Amino acid sequence: MSERLHKMLAQEGLGSRREMEELIRSGKVMVNGQVAEVGAQVEEDDLVKVNGRVIRFRMASKLPRVLLYHKPEGEIVSRDDPEKRESVFDVLPQIRGGKWIAVGRLDFNTSGLLIFTTSGELANHLMHPRFEVEREYAVRARGELTQDQLQQLRQGIQMEDGPASFESLVDEGGEGSNHWYRGVLKEGRNREVRRMFEMMGLTVSRLMRVRFGILSLPPRVKRGRWLELEPAQVAEVLRWAGIALPEPRQSEGRKVAPAGKPDAERKSRSQPPRTPRITKKTPFRQSAKKATGR
Repeated sequence: MSERLHKMLAQEGLGSRREMEELIRSGKVMVNGQVAEVGAQVEEDDLVKVNGRVIRFRMASKLPRVLLYHKPEGEIVSRDDPEKRESVFDVLPQIRGGKWIAVGRLDFNTSGLLIFTTSGELANHLMHPRFEVEREYAVRARGELTQDQLQQLRQGIQMEDGPASFESLVDEGGEGSNHWYRGVLKEGRNREVRRMFEMMGLTVSRLMRVRFGILSLPPRVKRGRWLELEPAQVAEVLRWAGIALPEPRQSEGRKVAPAGKPDAERKSRSQPPRTPRITKKTPFRQSAKKATGR
């Protein structure tokens, strides 16, 4: 059984299908010693190389991997930082013949749910604006929005990079100068939540993403820790995204790495393999407030 080359490369976590087509078009992909062409089909025993590196995959035999990471403030979502700050990629488990793809980004001073996957197709579905995947945030601001300002942010305001609006924005109360809100967006522009509040005259003092699509951050996953979805959960995410499931094998299955010890946190930061919440609606008080320690 043969499969499209760009599809198989994307499934191995090398990038999206479109990126893999461009890679093939650039002449950097070889199949059995010949430069591959866009649209090429490959079989299981074909020798595929990308930039001289052998890529091994089994046809339609395995699910992609998906990690839920609780990003703390003070880590950058990049593999290459001139300032040499701590990176979220430093704590992830290593994989052979592929790479972890970060689904979107979180600012240096923003915490919360960050999804990683080995599937370029899944990452593209979650990130591309046309799919309008919801992102839910816990927002703590200095000061309180008026009812008119809440309505403005829901209806939409004009920012320097275009119009922006919250799909929903709920007042969650607060004490003193700090006030909490739950906001849902369907896009992920740079510092969008902070900038929207700033346009209302308020400074966001804490920002945490608690949900991305149907995946919520389990409150038990502490800052700097990750949890890998079980195959059944990955299959549920793929079905939700409208991505065809690979054909299962009897031997398919994957163990979740054990939790990292305090003296080896940079090597492993996994959580015990209990089921994370997968839901389209996440109770704010169970996710955002508990996770933020409020």
